[in-house]
Amino acid sequence: MTLHAPFPAGRPRRLRRDSFTRNLVREHALTSHDLIYPVFVQEGQNKRDAVASMPGVERFSLDTLLPVAEECVALGIPVMALFPVIDGALKTPAGDEAFNPGGLIPRVVAALKARFPELGVMTDVALDPYTSHGQDGLLDDTGYVLNDPTVEVLVKQALTQAEAGVDIVAPSDMMDGRIGAVRDALEANGDIHTRIMAYSAKYASAFYGPFRDAVGSATNLGKSNKKVYQMDPGNSDEALREVGIDIAEGADMVMVKPGMPYLDIVRRVKDEFRVPTFAYQVSGEYAMLKAAAQNGWLDHDAVMLESLLAFKRAGADGVLTYFALDAARLLKQQR
Repeated sequence: MTLHAPFPAGRPRRLRRDSFTRNLVREHALTSHDLIYPVFVQEGQNKRDAVASMPGVERFSLDTLLPVAEECVALGIPVMALFPVIDGALKTPAGDEAFNPGGLIPRVVAALKARFPELGVMTDVALDPYTSHGQDGLLDDTGYVLNDPTVEVLVKQALTQAEAGVDIVAPSDMMDGRIGAVRDALEANGDIHTRIMAYSAKYASAFYGPFRDAVGSATNLGKSNKKVYQMDPGNSDEALREVGIDIAEGADMVMVKPGMPYLDIVRRVKDEFRVPTFAYQVSGEYAMLKAAAQNGWLDHDAVMLESLLAFKRAGADGVLTYFALDAARLLKQQR
């Protein structure tokens, strides 16, 4: 441990006396390049539908999404992450629409890359938006989520997204072995530049509620849960095992989800593996801060930036956050 001069020779407050000194010795900083913006996309034209449980968040049709993508580029936000809102008529027990090359996500990916080639595009690899039961995989007769048959479908989904031109596929399903299967399939198909950001430590959290409302899977899921494949919130050693497996199987980047309640996991992952590590500030976290700010209980901009800085301090290289646009605008003003 580094020794420090005792008081009065050592006065830590000297380095807090004025703004230039605080700026000079600051250990961590947040920039727009640290942000990934998750967006909800839907079919149709001229649609911007508000998500009631996530103030300020909307479901976009492609034409209304394009100006948002343009602003991301202008603000220096490097990646937009796409989450689909699928018509209920297209949902099936097997989630077949997930790998339809003419489906919503492939079309949005192709349009975004054609219009904004400099903007990174990331896609979710999971079946819950596409299944009639709201689970992330195929079910057996008892309702248990099957692992290996689900992985086969996830591989088809990832290949479909890669063929559409996506930059990063992000398997969020938590099936065993899916990273290796997706990586092998991408290599075999010649998609050697497609990156994988693995949701490696995704917990069976109560903080996902507003997201499920946004994509329309909450009703399908009903009173069921995802505890047989998402991680137990009481475990942290298990997260390291999961991350280690995904890295060995070919993940380029790993993610911890949710975010702020799991900053200890972010720190452990970064310290143990020293790989690009991301965290998802999920819908419930966003909704809580928004609600408190709307009630005048918290300073919106201050808590937004403080919460995002906390991810950087914990070791995250970047953050998926619904605050991305607001934060980037504010950071630009502060330059």
